[in-house]
Amino acid sequence: MEFFVSVIIPVYNGEHFIEKAVVTALEQPEVSEVIVVNDGSTDNTLQVVEKLRIQEQRVQIFHHNNNQNKGRPASRNLGLKKATNNFIAFLDADDFYLENRFENDKKIFKEYPNTDGVYNAIGAHFYRDAEPLEIEKLKLTTVTSKIRPEDLFETLLYYKKGHFSIDGLTVKKSIFNETGYFDESLKVSEDTHLILKMALKCQLHVGIIDRPVAMRGVHQSNVFNNEGLYEENKIRVYESLVFWASKSKVDLDKIDHLLNILWIFKFRRNESILKNVGYWLLLNMKSPRLLLTKLSIKYFPVVRLRKKLFPFLYK
Repeated sequence: MEFFVSVIIPVYNGEHFIEKAVVTALEQPEVSEVIVVNDGSTDNTLQVVEKLRIQEQRVQIFHHNNNQNKGRPASRNLGLKKATNNFIAFLDADDFYLENRFENDKKIFKEYPNTDGVYNAIGAHFYRDAEPLEIEKLKLTTVTSKIRPEDLFETLLYYKKGHFSIDGLTVKKSIFNETGYFDESLKVSEDTHLILKMALKCQLHVGIIDRPVAMRGVHQSNVFNNEGLYEENKIRVYESLVFWASKSKVDLDKIDHLLNILWIFKFRRNESILKNVGYWLLLNMKSPRLLLTKLSIKYFPVVRLRKKLFPFLYK
C-alpha cells in the first residue's frame, strides 16, 4: 500500500493561523492532499485558503450546506468523507506540523503491515504570554513510555502513562470502518472519544514520543481554555462510549472499565439515590447487552452505595 496522506484541517475563524497550518502540511512529501473544511467562518479565513488553493492544487476547500457552522466533529467527518488517500492525519487550524512529520510513521506502517495507526508526541507554541509552569506542562503531550497495542485502552483510560494528541496521530482510512466517525453530539473531546474507540478495536503503535512532530498553537481563544465546557461533556463522552461498545460487541471486561469511569464522574455527584437508580435503568435500556449481566448488578447504585446507605451493616 503506497503511503500517501490526506490531512484534514477544520477551521472556524482562523484567519491568523490557517496559512501556517496548511503550508506546513504541504511541506510534507507524503501529503498529496490538504482538505480544509471551512466551518462557516465569518472572518477572512476563506480568502486566505482560497489564495493557497490557487497556488497549490493539493489544497481542497469544502463547506457544510448553506455555509453552516456545525462544529469540529462534523467538519472532521466531512473531511473524512472527501479524503481520497489510504492514510489520514488531522491538524487543527491553529496548530502546525514540524519537518519530517510522517517519515517515521511511514517506516512503521511498512514494517508492521497490520498496524492501523501510529501516534506521536506534540509540543506547544505560545502566541501569548505564559507562566513557566504552563510552558512546562504543555512542553510535550505524549505517552511516557512504549505501550503494547493491547494495553493502550486501559492505559489511556486511566491516564497511567500520559496521553497523545490527534495532531500526532496517523491512521489508515479503513480504521473508520471499525470505529465509525467522530461523534457529532459532542461539542468537545470528540478526539478523545474516537481515540479510545480506536484503542479498543484496532492496532495503534507508538511512534516518536521523546520529541514533537507537531506543535499546538496556544492563544487566548483556544477551546481548551473553557474548562467548564469540557466538564459538561465528560459524562456524555463515557456514556457514548458505553453505548457504542455495547453495540460493537466489545468484551464486557472492557465495558467494565468504561462503567467504572462513568461511575466516578456521574454517580459521585451526590444526587439522590432515586435519581441515580433512574439514570442507571435508562442507561441499561439504551445498552440492552448490559441487562442480566454481572455489570448490571455491579454498577446498580444501591449496590455501589451500599456502605453509604447501610453503614450499620459494615461496622
